[in-house]
Amino acid sequence: MLTYRHAALGTLLLFSALANAQADQATIDRIVKEGKMNNQVMSHLEFVSVGIGHRLTTSPGLDRAYHWAMAKFKEFGCVNVHLEEWGEWPVGFHRGPSYAKMTSPEEFNFEFTTASWSQGTNGPTKAKAVPAPTTMEEFEKIESQLKGAWVVYKVAPPRPPRTQPGQNPPELTAAQKDRQAVENEIANAGILGRVLPSNNELVLTSGSYANKTAANHPKDINVTIRKSDMAKVFEHIDGGKPVELEFDLNNRFIEGPIKNYNVIAEIPGTEKPDEVVILGAHIDSWDGPGSQGAADNGTGVSTVLEAARILNAVGAKPKRTIRFILFSGEEQGLHGSRRYVEMHKDELDKISCVFIEDGGANYEGGAPALESMIPMFQQLMDTMNAAFPDMPVKMRTVAQMPRGGGSDHAPFNAVGVPGFFWDEVGTFDYTFIHHTQHDYFSRVPANYMIQSATNSAVACYVMANAATMMPRAPKPANPPTSN
Repeated sequence: MLTYRHAALGTLLLFSALANAQADQATIDRIVKEGKMNNQVMSHLEFVSVGIGHRLTTSPGLDRAYHWAMAKFKEFGCVNVHLEEWGEWPVGFHRGPSYAKMTSPEEFNFEFTTASWSQGTNGPTKAKAVPAPTTMEEFEKIESQLKGAWVVYKVAPPRPPRTQPGQNPPELTAAQKDRQAVENEIANAGILGRVLPSNNELVLTSGSYANKTAANHPKDINVTIRKSDMAKVFEHIDGGKPVELEFDLNNRFIEGPIKNYNVIAEIPGTEKPDEVVILGAHIDSWDGPGSQGAADNGTGVSTVLEAARILNAVGAKPKRTIRFILFSGEEQGLHGSRRYVEMHKDELDKISCVFIEDGGANYEGGAPALESMIPMFQQLMDTMNAAFPDMPVKMRTVAQMPRGGGSDHAPFNAVGVPGFFWDEVGTFDYTFIHHTQHDYFSRVPANYMIQSATNSAVACYVMANAATMMPRAPKPANPPTSN
């Protein structure tokens, strides 16, 4: 029979165990001091975003970033630094210096993009702008004007309905069939390409490598310019003034196959080296003109690197191994992290938790966690809230860990490994830069980055020294596989 005295003793022992489970506070204090007084996160960010620039998966820029990151991890004192191949894609792509402008009746530079892995021009290409016809009657009237012209759209044409794999495409309406017929006629009229407006003042870049090779890929050219830029074009056209446009789209396909990698480095555990805490981010970015891939996700790359530097600089000796991973292929579907989970399926039970930094350039203000996990974060919260009182960290209690998500924590949560995507708190406008022409280094606030790198270092050290691995929710019956 359990007596009150025995219960009280048990409770006392439990709290004693929790107290003893805390990481060495003296080491944590050194981590915070190094993070606040000697932080180098902005130096890493400047190099990866300005020195290297955008880093599309399969591009030479990403290859350069791989080797730069490995060199930094080694410089900081990490071990087991290597590239881990997770697959190969049929073609590479490089976007060189490009421009888009109106040359007549006035000179005006556009903010623009083209899809990644899409056809460019063969040098500067200047021609008249002709408004796109929307009916067959309009097409027949201006067909002779279309050859050798840039076709401009006041409103982007409707996209074909999307279909799920294995499903038949939906039946088109009569109006949709008519418009599709017009677009087919335009494509076959000898045009130089289409010029489309964005939905607003943001120009977003995306694209697909699928079913393309350097020799065999769609050869049509489609350019998207800012909505207000297109309004300026039509202001002249509607006013009866001929408009001339010039594009130099330096898009280059690279003969494949191209191997894809994750960058991996470690600080080995002193007592339980087979148990692992992962700190990760994706090293790839989109490559739209104007973008440096700074906030998405140079911030994550530099946070991971700086956390590794801080921990090594203070001589941290974690009980569990801290593994740093820079995933690639994230922007095209979490490929690097999905494949990592598949390739390391026999090691998943030894991964305590995964922290992912991919939310932009605000500070790490907490994350969702199960109620059973919250006590393990108390030392982190107490430490960071004392060190950065104007940037508080607060973990949020949730009933279950998120099963979805658009970043590299999702594949881990999908198989029951606790994956944390940091809440980004602050005044930085992520929507303004996310996949747009505005994603460059000078927009990133240093104070938020300093907090994020320090918080990541402390979080990894605390969890690597906890009495137990992170509590887990039940594993899903049918975990998803990669695409």
